[in-house]
Amino acid sequence: MRTSKVAKRYAQGLLNFTQEAGTSAAVFMEIRDMVNTIEKSKELQSFFNSPIIEVKKKISVSAEIFKSFSPLTRNLIQLVIKHGREKELSGIGQEFINKVEDLNGVQRITLTSATELSEDNIQSILKSTNLVNHQNKFDLKSIINPEILGGYILRVGDQQIDESVKAKLGRLNKEFQLN
Repeated sequence: MRTSKVAKRYAQGLLNFTQEAGTSAAVFMEIRDMVNTIEKSKELQSFFNSPIIEVKKKISVSAEIFKSFSPLTRNLIQLVIKHGREKELSGIGQEFINKVEDLNGVQRITLTSATELSEDNIQSILKSTNLVNHQNKFDLKSIINPEILGGYILRVGDQQIDESVKAKLGRLNKEFQLN
């Protein structure tokens, strides 16, 4: 999923503010909880995406849902809703999480496979490449996509290794067409 410019700007503003205030770690946890809550609830997504529901109602509902959060995080949510950007809340949160993890040296790794992989298989794939810095922490997201037929696609940051059967068949097909 691509992150919008709006999400990047809000996230950068929040990061700058929390760094100055020294509250990045606490806000990071709350924002992660917010993103998880929004992502797991289709009803909440529909609620925030609805143009029919008034801003005041969205603010009061979000205040109730996120009442355990710090005033800083609640005010951010309220500000985003007041500016009509509530559809961007999850994206803003995810971008903030990414920025904090980047500062902390956390690598984001996506491993796509046709079927679920065992922990041993995942570890052997990660050890087989030099893209993964094993001294740093990493956040592994595992995706199952039967369309790749077999093998795996490993994405670390902006680099990718495609060892899927689908890609290999595509390369074979190109080779046959060239010959």
